Amino acid sequence: MKPNTKIILHELKRHTPFTIYATIAATVLVAIPFFLNQQQTINLSESFFDILHPAHILVSSFATAAIFYKHQKKIFNALIIGVLGAIIIGSLSDVIFPYLQALALNFHPHFHLPIIEAPILIILVALIGSALGIILIQTKLPHFLHVFISVFASLFYLIAFSTTLNITYLAIAFIITFLAVIIPCCISDIIFPLLFLNKYKCKHCHEHK
Repeated sequence: MKPNTKIILHELKRHTPFTIYATIAATVLVAIPFFLNQQQTINLSESFFDILHPAHILVSSFATAAIFYKHQKKIFNALIIGVLGAIIIGSLSDVIFPYLQALALNFHPHFHLPIIEAPILIILVALIGSALGIILIQTKLPHFLHVFISVFASLFYLIAFSTTLNITYLAIAFIITFLAVIIPCCISDIIFPLLFLNKYKCKHCHEHK
């Protein structure tokens, strides 16, 4: 087994419990206001999404850059990987995956991609998050927050940009959100940055045997 593969498996094992707990907690917290006041939740969902998506990019870039920098002390590489991983996979998780799945289920979603509509904001947030990740080198907490925020962002996207909405839709939305979040978040924070260790000699592989 290649050294970087050992590190990927090790990091996945460490972060999986946080991913599961964050997904469950965020899903429950979104369900409560929806069932208490559906119309108000629908009305506020777009505003919530526009706040939560940049927040998602911030914590995702933080975790991605920190994971890479923890294993390879290359600031520029960690910065670029943090920005690209957060924006590309964050857009997939929050927008593209939920949109495509909702479209396939005939929920008539509208397409709304922040990196196209507000590129300066999204890139700046990703740069700040990556810089913080390099400085602080913390991975567990930002990964937990990443998953937690991403669940909210994906759910509010589905609620805000779909013209079909009812209890059955929300139940299906939970499933869509889980699939759209749990796989991309682990890929973004853990697998994506560590794949780039192929280019370098891994100095920490003995820690994960």
